[in-house]
Amino acid sequence: MDASTPNLSRRGFLRGSAAAGIAIKVSLLRGGTAEARLVEAAPGPGWIAGGKPRTRLDAVAKVTGAKTFTRDVRARDIAGWPDNQAHAFLIAATKADRRFEGLDLSELGEALQPDRLVLHEDLVADGLAVPPHPDFFGDRFLVPKGETPRLLGQPVALLIYHDYPRFAAAKRGLRFNEDVVRYGETTAYAPPAHYGATRWVRIEGESLEADDRFSPFRDAPIFTGFKGDAPAWPAAGTEGPAARGMAAAESIAAEIAAAGDDALVLKRSYFSQSIDASAMEADNGNVWYDAKSGTLHLMMATQGPYEVAEQAAALVKASRFPVSQIDLKAGYTVGYGTKDHHLHPLLCVLAGLYGGGRPVRLANDRFEQFQNGLKRHSFTMDTALMIDRASGRFRAMTGRYVCDGGGRPNFSMSVSFVGATAAQSIYYLPKSDFQAVALASRAVEAGSTRGYGTLQTMSATEMLVDEAAELLGRDAIELRLANVFRSGQRNSQGAVPAGALRNDEILEKAAAHPLWRERQAKKAAYEAANPGKRYGVGFAQVHKDYGTGAEAALASLEIDPQGRLTLRHVAHEMGPGVTTSQAVMVGEILGRVPETTEFGVVRWPQMPLETTDQPYTTPQAEEDRLSKNSRWTPRFTSPMSATNSAYYLGHATRSAARILRDHALWPAARSLWGRGFGGGALASYHTMRSEELRLANGIVSGAGLPPLRLEAVAAEAHRLGLPVGVTLHTFNRWQWTEAEFELQGTGRTRLPIDALALRYGAGAPAERRALMTTGGWHFVERSAVFYPPTQRNNVGTTYYAPMATLAEVAVDTGSGAVTLLSHHSILECGRQIVPELVSGQIQGGLAMGIGHALKEFLPLYEGGPGDGTWNWNRYELPRAKDVAVWNQTVEILPPLSETDPPKGIAEVVMIAVVPALANAVAHAIGHRFHDLPIRPEHIREVLA
Repeated sequence: MDASTPNLSRRGFLRGSAAAGIAIKVSLLRGGTAEARLVEAAPGPGWIAGGKPRTRLDAVAKVTGAKTFTRDVRARDIAGWPDNQAHAFLIAATKADRRFEGLDLSELGEALQPDRLVLHEDLVADGLAVPPHPDFFGDRFLVPKGETPRLLGQPVALLIYHDYPRFAAAKRGLRFNEDVVRYGETTAYAPPAHYGATRWVRIEGESLEADDRFSPFRDAPIFTGFKGDAPAWPAAGTEGPAARGMAAAESIAAEIAAAGDDALVLKRSYFSQSIDASAMEADNGNVWYDAKSGTLHLMMATQGPYEVAEQAAALVKASRFPVSQIDLKAGYTVGYGTKDHHLHPLLCVLAGLYGGGRPVRLANDRFEQFQNGLKRHSFTMDTALMIDRASGRFRAMTGRYVCDGGGRPNFSMSVSFVGATAAQSIYYLPKSDFQAVALASRAVEAGSTRGYGTLQTMSATEMLVDEAAELLGRDAIELRLANVFRSGQRNSQGAVPAGALRNDEILEKAAAHPLWRERQAKKAAYEAANPGKRYGVGFAQVHKDYGTGAEAALASLEIDPQGRLTLRHVAHEMGPGVTTSQAVMVGEILGRVPETTEFGVVRWPQMPLETTDQPYTTPQAEEDRLSKNSRWTPRFTSPMSATNSAYYLGHATRSAARILRDHALWPAARSLWGRGFGGGALASYHTMRSEELRLANGIVSGAGLPPLRLEAVAAEAHRLGLPVGVTLHTFNRWQWTEAEFELQGTGRTRLPIDALALRYGAGAPAERRALMTTGGWHFVERSAVFYPPTQRNNVGTTYYAPMATLAEVAVDTGSGAVTLLSHHSILECGRQIVPELVSGQIQGGLAMGIGHALKEFLPLYEGGPGDGTWNWNRYELPRAKDVAVWNQTVEILPPLSETDPPKGIAEVVMIAVVPALANAVAHAIGHRFHDLPIRPEHIREVLA
């Protein structure tokens, strides 16, 4: 990538430390009455039975109500905060074609006037502007007087009340009141500039091993701006990667246009709607500005605490509010991605600054969450697939994937290209040209939501392939098998995916399943027995990337002389059970789960790393940073997103456990086995290798040597002064960073981490103990570090997890209602850590996908959620009766070996069911819908 290449980040956007001159402290909520509710308790006795967890680590807290969320916390619950809680709410513009002229709060009367009214002009006067990321948050918090709102539902004012009763009464009085916001003349819509466009073109080489003629990985993706509403793609030519890429794209288009009778060219347009993620915890925050100490205290519901703290520092550093320290406390939250880099935390900061010394809580109710919470992007998609009629092999595919990002940029740019790079789904494509276009509009802001663009594009591909099979007279699974993406082949970016691709195994299992094998006979029988109903079975299979190309994590593991383990981790529980799985991973390697766990850890004094948080950069820039600062890392820690726990966060956990095993427990066990006359029991087995060591159920054994209790081995490790504590940092750029360290006993050692700190046992010699000067640890300076080449930023992805779903439906020809009779899914997730957690993710994901396919819908513009009138009384979510809760089955492929890594599956489990249902409806009624959701009124119209 050259210096002009736009940032390819999915999740990262900070360009450097915005906190210059402001100390930042980030921690899990502690102290006061909230401590027991928000700090993870240690696992109780009996939590593990037979080496497997009996419950989630947080199960008791969940079922007893002891585990609460950020939304449940008030100022009085936080140690050191005053208890005079104030409250705030926003007034939003519901029209985007008129100038904002001010407010009319006369309806409130004198008694309910706000204690503080904040307008755009107040922010300007006080030096408060959107942090310098106009490519992310936009350029306005509140609409200035005389300007047209950028988007429907854009806030125009912030109202702060010092007491709850007046706040609640005022909020009720102003809700749905169209006279509160005063508008002036009618204008044109005023959305920001469109967000960006990328193009991913690939033409294969002469063989599997040969270089591609063109690919984004080898050459580059193509980036461009806009001419009007259309991308201004560069001219084709031979000079430069963009020109050569456009020439390749034109050659693909020409080949499709010139296709003869030997090929089927299927062109279709699809639409996927905007939806609300409907996370049960709406956006909220509580902020106290202590002017006396210069401390800005934050309590936020966020997936990225570090980012919120940095953004807050950037917000206040040029303002009239002197801030010397930001103290952010993070509690439990959940958001399906929608609490990742949202504007709401910054609005909470504004409320706190104007609180007059009181903590101010800004918390959406459900109407407000529909109005300004992040949405899943709607997509319009134009696709073309060229297939050889004789062999059924795909020759080429093109797609133009346009997402509507609404009135703030947010993640729209990256959502568009992640969707485009996933569009190939499970198929190998010799030639492909995928355009990703992110448009701005007056719609409500869309951002990071579960599926991240891939649900939309892969659903379209699966519907397209299913229709192609019908037109070719082929079995739909057989056609998929003829074109399935196999291990060693390259994706549409020109990269070879990690590990073994097992899509073919899943397809073969699906083809043999009774739902598929007997579908025609069952259709005839069902419809004969149920007049007025049509029966159908649909199939779809996808594989979802997981990761961002810039995943960073920290983990710390210690063992005391009694063999008790303590795990501290940056992982923050978002609902999928990450705390449970990380603890279980330790047990798999060390034979005992940690007695003490602490998650959501954000202070790591033993890790004095420095970062500009610029993981997507040029080779020269990265080389320069490393040459100037040997402790530099591209990223300190990642936000807690849906699919990074099992693989990426788990890599840190597993690495810490292995280092503790190899450098403390292994030499300590050898020391015990070597005691006695003539070298003890070990002497005759002196060739025993470390990989022969076995740890299980608190026993250390292996290679025929006498079993040792873990307590004895731990005590020996402490006596010998071995590294009984390990803290490490990891970084992945579609490949793991490695570094070399000088370690006692092994010399220069290469490990799959980029930073290491050790804590030695009490028996360590004085010179070794003297090294523990960094937060009580020995920070081991790396001898060399090997960050993956920045060229891998062009990869798009290399890690995939696949899933297929068979869906059986009945369609009522009178009402148009679709009843899901049963569904069967097949998942490949590597090695399961906690099967029950995988099952939970599958069940929840399927329900979410069913809602997207058949029920959930938000109008984009007028009449949509920006008008503030939407709630669950209008927005239909699937219920138990809609998801065939008692008739769903799942098969999970066993791992190829016990050493298979786990895969990130939290997103893929919701996708395949969407096109499977669309294909099932087509099988039932003989009509293919190209727009989602497929609702009863649409079916009635077709069948009329």
